[in-house]
Amino acid sequence: MNKSDRQESRLEQFIANPQRGLWTLAIPMMFGMMVQTIYSIVDMIFVGRLGGDALAALAFNMPLVFLGLGIVFGLGSGVTAVVAQYIGSKDKRNADNSAEHGVVLGVILGVIFTAAGLTWGESILAFLGTPPRILPQAWEYFGVIVSGYIFMVSSVFFRSILSGEGDMRTPVVIQGAGTILNIILDPIFIFALDMGVKGAALATVLSQLSVSLVFIYIMLIKKRSYISFVWKDFSFSSHILGKIFKIGIPASFSMVIMSIGGGAFNRILISFSSDAVAGYQAGMRIDHIFVMPAISIATSLVTLVGMFYGAGRLDLIRRVAYYGLTRSAFIGVVLGTLFFIFAPSLISMFSQDEEIVRIGVQYLRFLVFSYPFISISMTSGRVLQGVGIGMPMLALTFLRVLLISVALAYMFIFVMDMTIQWVWIAQVSAVIFSAGIAILWLRLGLHRIEQGLVPKDRDLSVDAALYQS
Repeated sequence: MNKSDRQESRLEQFIANPQRGLWTLAIPMMFGMMVQTIYSIVDMIFVGRLGGDALAALAFNMPLVFLGLGIVFGLGSGVTAVVAQYIGSKDKRNADNSAEHGVVLGVILGVIFTAAGLTWGESILAFLGTPPRILPQAWEYFGVIVSGYIFMVSSVFFRSILSGEGDMRTPVVIQGAGTILNIILDPIFIFALDMGVKGAALATVLSQLSVSLVFIYIMLIKKRSYISFVWKDFSFSSHILGKIFKIGIPASFSMVIMSIGGGAFNRILISFSSDAVAGYQAGMRIDHIFVMPAISIATSLVTLVGMFYGAGRLDLIRRVAYYGLTRSAFIGVVLGTLFFIFAPSLISMFSQDEEIVRIGVQYLRFLVFSYPFISISMTSGRVLQGVGIGMPMLALTFLRVLLISVALAYMFIFVMDMTIQWVWIAQVSAVIFSAGIAILWLRLGLHRIEQGLVPKDRDLSVDAALYQS
């Protein structure tokens, strides 16, 4: 069976059984993210052995690192949706051209982010409130990370292209292998070579370089994907680029807002102590275990919904959307219950400092109540993104992070002089409120699509009609 036949068979299987198709896409991604989450936890454990200041140095890096990668992940999801829509409408030429636009975009962004990070990174870290005693370690880490940004960026776009054609397994295997390499290199660079936090950053860059090279070999040299890269036939299309931006930019700005929110919370928490920042960061690493299945389901829905939309099968979109939403929320309830019970043991993995552990446990036992509502918001935004409506994700993130969460936390701490747990209360309240808005927005969006009130891409409409006939 050739690549075209395999892709045709995959699309037909997804249409025949959307629920099974969701797990076919999501489960491999969950395993890949599981490895990535294990790396994240192990990385924090290694760095935690260097002391609370080293943990805090990483904490102040996270919003800045997430800022660049967040923009890339957002645009990458735009590439995924566009590629999936063209594949669903049987338009391989535009699917290929969309993927080529994604690769070019990745190279350009990688160069821009590296140059900007090396030029202004240290000043931005200081602006984010990094204490003077922690700033040297924070800049050591970020300076190395940003030097290898182009490898991380290119990996994101290659993974997004494969996700768009419904192949979650290949990027999972590649990223998983890179993560294992990262875990192996961490103790070597951090302890054996006595490089500290700089060693952790170097391990990350080298592993991402390896991942990027493997993607290039498989997709550009061996040509094993359904998508073909024929650069001599590459044709710049403002229409394709506009579609990628229309879907991806709202998601990118959502990530930027989350990055700003992370920086704002670090500044709020540093008013208590660096231990508060470190405890918050440790608790967030445990959050990643829940986020793993939630993101896997939501990202798989972008691919499925995009394909169904491109194929004109609007009847399948609502069914798979609510199926994914309810399963993701149920997983949030189960994991939240387990994390609440075992919070002290989980946080103690990162540090033996009693204050860091106390704050991390307190954070986790508040935030687990938000898990089902995070699932609702994330799934709703991704489903709408799959049909080309990216604005809800941006609006919901802005509402949750800046208008409610950060604003409430600032008022509680600096105006009302309340205790640190009110920072967590602000976050949970924001998540619950935004989830209510998200589910209403999803219902309205699906209704408008089914009633033909949402303008559809002309090329996709023509191809879908031909396919159905």
